Amino acid sequence: MRKFILATALLGLGFTAARAQSADSLLDELDKETKPTKKEEVNFTFKATRINNTSSVENLAKGVLDFRVCHRFGLLNQGAENFFGLDNATTKLALDYGITSWLMVGVEHSTLNKENDLFAKVKLLKQRKDGTPVTISYFGNISAVRKSTLPLPTGAEWHFSNQLAYTNQILIARKFNDRFSLQIMPTLVHYNLVDSSKFSNNTLALGIGGRIKLSRRVAITGEYYYRLTNSDMFVIGSTAKTYNALALGVDIETGGHVFQLMFSNSFTNTERVIIGQTSDSWSDGGIHFGFNISRVFTVVKPKEFRGKEGKW
Repeated sequence: MRKFILATALLGLGFTAARAQSADSLLDELDKETKPTKKEEVNFTFKATRINNTSSVENLAKGVLDFRVCHRFGLLNQGAENFFGLDNATTKLALDYGITSWLMVGVEHSTLNKENDLFAKVKLLKQRKDGTPVTISYFGNISAVRKSTLPLPTGAEWHFSNQLAYTNQILIARKFNDRFSLQIMPTLVHYNLVDSSKFSNNTLALGIGGRIKLSRRVAITGEYYYRLTNSDMFVIGSTAKTYNALALGVDIETGGHVFQLMFSNSFTNTERVIIGQTSDSWSDGGIHFGFNISRVFTVVKPKEFRGKEGKW
């Protein structure tokens, strides 16, 4: 009798434990179903912070410094006498830095017009698989040209603010698959100095850019800006016509860096000139060859590598 009672008690305890374990397992499963899962981010919409001449939605990683040289040569149709434009060139030197994973800043100097730029790029939204369909960033800069390079319209009074222009862009991009990415760029460029009797200080434009990957290391890129206002605007201080900017290029990945080669009707590579003041036309043979090349430095080590001198 004593054995029977003991066996019955043990069986009851086992049943109770099994029920408790089953209830805990069920609660765990319910918790898994109700707990939100972080959707995977879509990375490398583009492989560089620039598509061709202007910005992509890509940012530098936190603590990374990028020193970039952007070179644009003269017109290809200048012929052998000017070595098809290679004897005439302009250069932009740029230092970009990733302050956080979502904020990048930079300072730039262009030899054409002796122009200096300060910019910031802020990542507002990140594309995710089965989630947010696009990546959205904001790009804004302020640029100043040297006084001697900016002819004043007849009768205009000189002020320091005449040298300044501002660019604001919303960059909206989607990586459709591993080979194709597309970006649209609503843009506003404000020039402090224009002939206000004929043109607006604000140039509105809509840009479109894209990337088609041909192989593991090579991609075709392009960008185009269509001006919605000031489409007949002259080059500031002259009567030279301006045109919509078009660039076509090739990205070549080399050892973790991207070497960009391109053809464009823009002789310089600053936003104020590219978007609203491009003075050459593809239809007239006004094409310039150019390239971007950069060197990246890690200024601040990621946390996971700190204290591991032999592994970094």
